[in-house]
Amino acid sequence: MRALAIAATGMDAQQTNLEVIANNIANINTTGFKRARAEFTDLLYQTQRAQGVSNRANQAIVPEGANIGLGVQTSAVRNLHIQGELAQTGNDLDVAVVGRGFFQIQAPDGTNLYTRAGAFNKSETGQIVTIDGYTVAPNITIPVGSTQVTISRSGEVTAMLPGQTTASTLGQLQLADFVNEAGLKPLGDNLFQETPASGQPVVGTPDDPGYGYLKQSYLESSNVDPVKEITELISAQRAYEMNSKVITTADEMASIVSQNLKR
Repeated sequence: MRALAIAATGMDAQQTNLEVIANNIANINTTGFKRARAEFTDLLYQTQRAQGVSNRANQAIVPEGANIGLGVQTSAVRNLHIQGELAQTGNDLDVAVVGRGFFQIQAPDGTNLYTRAGAFNKSETGQIVTIDGYTVAPNITIPVGSTQVTISRSGEVTAMLPGQTTASTLGQLQLADFVNEAGLKPLGDNLFQETPASGQPVVGTPDDPGYGYLKQSYLESSNVDPVKEITELISAQRAYEMNSKVITTADEMASIVSQNLKR
């Protein structure tokens, strides 16, 4: 019976849906995390009777046919790049992006990566780095003994250097934007990678038209909504149970046919 295979695809789809929801809930307190949503499409259809053709020669056209669907498949798991709430930290090197844009990160192998998590720190040489030690690009170094480190909303980094009475400019943070943010590849560690689907990064200065601005001593929280995720979780559970019920019913019907054939 086709119903068994069709319902099995439904259960597999809801299993994927559950895994996506579970990952969202697990990252509810992850800085800069963007919740994901599973997208589904129906599978091919088997035509029992075609529509739009004559049923017999020189007869009227059939207005409606009979097409039996073969189930569902996962078409995409989409990351929703919606602004998360801001949380004040009091740390001078914590920076949140308000609006569009990603911080540029340079991996140890020279690869350019991107993140919304602005929980930065200083390396042993004073470079601004991520919590995993990756260099923030453009490279900015804070000299030893510097005080009053300030990051403006436009990304200008200044500090009071030893022996000086006025603040000195240390560098300029920039943001990268993409035509299709959903096309970025998530790598873990709050990092994304450019793909052909995302398009090439367009680098600009924070607070310029089309780019967000920076807010020092704040971090962008996860955009996961606990209430919404619980609602989605219940919906996925109910859908899984209904597909399971279809399999049970189809199996019982097949058993009835099998018993009748033995008589």
